[in-house]
Amino acid sequence: MTGSQKRVEQITSRDKDFAQWYTDVVKKARLIDYSGVKGCIILRPYAYAVWENIQKVLDGMFKQTGHENVYMPLLIPESLLQKEKDLIEGFAPEVAWVTHGGEEELNERLCIRPTSETLFCEHYHNTVHSWRDLPKLYNQWCSVVRWEKSTRPFLRHREFLWQEGHTIHATSEEAIDETIMILETYAELCEKYLAIPVIKGPKTKSETFPGAVTTYAVECMMHDGRGLQAGTSHYFGDVFAKAFNIEFTDKDNTQKHPFQTSWGVSTRLLGGIIMVHGDDSGLILPPRIAPTQIVIVPISMHKPGVLDTAKDLKTRLLTAGIRTSMDMSDQSPGWKFAEYEMKGVPLRLEIGPRDIEENMCVIVRRDTGEKLHVALKDLEQEIAKLLDMVHDELLERARKNLAARTYDAFSIDEMKEKLDKKIGFFRAMWCGSADCEKEINDKTALRARCIPFEQKKIADVCVYCGKPADTMVIFGFQY
Repeated sequence: MTGSQKRVEQITSRDKDFAQWYTDVVKKARLIDYSGVKGCIILRPYAYAVWENIQKVLDGMFKQTGHENVYMPLLIPESLLQKEKDLIEGFAPEVAWVTHGGEEELNERLCIRPTSETLFCEHYHNTVHSWRDLPKLYNQWCSVVRWEKSTRPFLRHREFLWQEGHTIHATSEEAIDETIMILETYAELCEKYLAIPVIKGPKTKSETFPGAVTTYAVECMMHDGRGLQAGTSHYFGDVFAKAFNIEFTDKDNTQKHPFQTSWGVSTRLLGGIIMVHGDDSGLILPPRIAPTQIVIVPISMHKPGVLDTAKDLKTRLLTAGIRTSMDMSDQSPGWKFAEYEMKGVPLRLEIGPRDIEENMCVIVRRDTGEKLHVALKDLEQEIAKLLDMVHDELLERARKNLAARTYDAFSIDEMKEKLDKKIGFFRAMWCGSADCEKEINDKTALRARCIPFEQKKIADVCVYCGKPADTMVIFGFQY
């Protein structure tokens, strides 16, 4: 039995038990370790390297559109949090409180930030006075704490890493444009870099972020048909500005309230990457955010010229801007193959004495297992092409899964009947009533994922009440 077979046996089949498969992959690929505090995990170097690559891409996108990075305090006074009633009510069950400083009880409880809207509002109150002070386009990379009752690695933590953008504008039109622009940025991140297709659109009112006027989301489908909210962008109008008494003197010399947005993605994206692309051998990482894009495995390292050639190939690929590593350990080739399959490295390069004689090497694709013979003289160009090909085919595979698991539903009974056999997204017409939305959730456990920008009128009446309906909603189970 090979090392590869032994390693694969340690992973539950994803089609047999998807939840256990996910846990197996997270642990066997050494992405996390558990800490002494339930729900607070340790991101091991490999997971953090993936997050760093996502962070680098996204931070570059933000800076291209004029955003600046800032950092707000970790602790929020309770009185400050109470200024926005909807926000505190929305987060109250998940808030962690600091009540003591050393041995002294604090005069006022301090909240460990679940999000930073109130801190930014306090800052805006102190710094925004004139139209010349606007807009302010801020982002911060930080961690937040939300005391989740049920936790799962990357998907729901009590502490997790994210970015949260906060902007403030002179007009509602500018703020709305900002909200949509960021939504499109998140969609580009998912599709161009993570190879994950998305559905974009506003949330229903009941699913809107506390205190927001409108919440827009990018929704993704996992391999098992469940949804993952990959990112959200919120338009606040002047709700927070009024609550925090933020005013500025406009060009016409009148006092006005500005308009705000906030938006964010988190390490939840790592969970999405695992659940969209992984298979029964472990991770499959999209090449554009993989810490290692190709790993070189020398075969018969003890034979003359093998290591020297392998080192030369590594140098060439690194010089070409391809993230490359080489395994010179004393483990067997079979063990190494299984190890890098588990870690989801997009390409593997095998080079041995016979390959060197023929001026060739063997390239193995992680996503398909296909073996290719590539001339050493063409290596840089061929690897670059292959990495793009892997990305494109991962994206297309995910698109096919999304299409195959998206169903039209014309009545609540049909929804329930299909759920007995299928898990996926359900397109259904909705009259706009919160009561109908709640009844659908109560009777099926499906939640409104979003109201997609790309509307398709599949019927004339609401899926629940039968009244006239013009809005199509995507319903689904969620992580």
